[in-house]
Amino acid sequence: MDLKKIEQGIRLFLEGIGEDVQREGLQDTPRRVAEMCREIFSGIGQQPQLDIGFVDARLENDPVVIRNISFYSMCEHHLLPFFGKVHIAYVPANRKVAGFSSLVRIVETFARRPQIQERLTTQIADAILENLQPAGVLVRVEARQLCVSMRGLRKDEVVTVTEAVRGNVPAERLRAILTTNS
Repeated sequence: MDLKKIEQGIRLFLEGIGEDVQREGLQDTPRRVAEMCREIFSGIGQQPQLDIGFVDARLENDPVVIRNISFYSMCEHHLLPFFGKVHIAYVPANRKVAGFSSLVRIVETFARRPQIQERLTTQIADAILENLQPAGVLVRVEARQLCVSMRGLRKDEVVTVTEAVRGNVPAERLRAILTTNS
């Protein structure tokens, strides 16, 4: 990541909207934004891996659900945040299960790059399918898009829901697993 280029770009942006980049309050803004970008776009170029464990064969068909994984990402269209919760349900195969923290890391890695919600959803599901090879996986993402809240329609309470289903387990069964006792 080229922090100097980001700083230059932010200076040009501020000048472009008519601001004085030398005024008090804005002098350090280009540096601050560059440092922020290092953090919020840290998923660029990263490929998440799952920590995989093995369970007793008697537990192999028991579903695994992890809900309410909070995330923040940046819409690639307007560079405004979108944020919400990710919910994952999967049915193990070949006695393989994922470490819970590694599922959270997958969400974080894909969220920390310029993104759209639809792609975020499919990238999470595809990474779980590729790394874990479960019988089935469902990923649901519920998010608020600030590009809808702050510009255009200006609707604050809109929540967008996207789902990706992979594997041989019927989507209806995975949805039922995900929503049971939610």
